Amino acid sequence: MAETLSSLQDLKEATAAAAPEAPVYEQKLDKYGRAYATGKRKDAVARVWIKPGAGKITVNGREFDVYFARPVLRMIVQQPLVISKRLGQYDLMISVNGGGLSGQAGAVRHGLAKALTNFEPELRPALKKEGFLTRDARVVERKKYGKKKARRSFQFSKR
Repeated sequence: MAETLSSLQDLKEATAAAAPEAPVYEQKLDKYGRAYATGKRKDAVARVWIKPGAGKITVNGREFDVYFARPVLRMIVQQPLVISKRLGQYDLMISVNGGGLSGQAGAVRHGLAKALTNFEPELRPALKKEGFLTRDARVVERKKYGKKKARRSFQFSKR
């Protein structure tokens, strides 16, 4: 330590000079004007492309309402758009594989939130606050040897 801090004011100035600035996020688009992101949940992986449009959503080449038939899954997928008040303003092209429908819906939600932040960086605080940018790391626990399932043992017999 080359210099000696003699007062609280000196300490405040020294920490202000050394503090790093907050990162600035900029728009990331491909040559077609689309933002891309990958979302993951359980075993499902979703690739999401988003561009300005009339709100058309296609999942694996099929209509959104056909692919995610249950209303709960549609609600999960659209949460980032509802929170950011962008429902019906973007066309989404989604490719998703692996896992079941519930995991796929979670993966699409994660990818859509990341793609929205790539397209509009100012939406990041709102989406981050809701937890949509965080990858849900919970996955199925593996089966152990000597057990019936991951934790379930065989039935104990005394006699």
